[in-house]
Amino acid sequence: MSEAVSNPPPAKPGLWRPLRRLLREPLGVFGLTLVLLVIFGAVFADFLATYDPTRINPRDRFQGTSAAHLIGTDHLGRDLFSRVLHGGRIALYVALVTTTISLAIGICLGLIAGYGPRWLDNLMILIFDAVKSFPTVMLALALVTIAGPSLTAVMIVIILVNVPGYARIIRTQTIAIKTSEFVTAAKSMGASNTRILRVHILPNVIGPLVILASMDIPVVIAIEAGMSFLGLGVRPPTPSWGSILNDGFSNIRDTAWIAIAGGLPIIITTLGFTFLGETLRDVLDPRLKGR
Repeated sequence: MSEAVSNPPPAKPGLWRPLRRLLREPLGVFGLTLVLLVIFGAVFADFLATYDPTRINPRDRFQGTSAAHLIGTDHLGRDLFSRVLHGGRIALYVALVTTTISLAIGICLGLIAGYGPRWLDNLMILIFDAVKSFPTVMLALALVTIAGPSLTAVMIVIILVNVPGYARIIRTQTIAIKTSEFVTAAKSMGASNTRILRVHILPNVIGPLVILASMDIPVVIAIEAGMSFLGLGVRPPTPSWGSILNDGFSNIRDTAWIAIAGGLPIIITTLGFTFLGETLRDVLDPRLKGR
């Protein structure tokens, strides 16, 4: 009697195939390494920092690199390495929270504008364009004048700036998909508008937006740093890359290490997320590769 041999079911590709393709791209590996380095430094800042980032020690002011202070000290004697690590925590927190909220609001508004009646679409497009037309700095100044400089004000400004762009992308893709055959079939079977948006349209429009959001993270970090540089964001003595850069600009004649400590993390983060986002776009949608 012969034994029946059963073949195992094929393994689902899941995330392993895109991950393997990502790891075969040199720029993708380089970007992923930089991103993981920044995240590691921010998450474990309390363990990696050798000093309290807000501790003032006038005797050690304007020191250069040494074993005690890896990238020197600032004009108040605070350790720059510790301030950079904790500043990264602020930057990533602002970037992740504001990007997530902006995505959620932009997706909801974009779906409503693209699937709703024509008059509602025109009204929402007018609102998107009106909000987008305000310069970021002017919007920040208006909000800070009303509520005062704070991290919350920075996050509100970033959300207001990002939501219209995400909403317009979702709106355009929703208009292109809502006349598709599978949407028409769902309507004929009595599916509600909520189910059509949630089940049939949303999964087909959210992919490119997630990739775009990952590439917008360094832009968000730059906005936060710029507002802190202008004194509109994080208040002293809380460490921020923008405030460190401001200290470096004010004391550039005494030492260059402060400006380097504030600018280099922004450059590293921008390069990391940009290379990673570009590679993810090519991996998840090969038709865009080379454009």
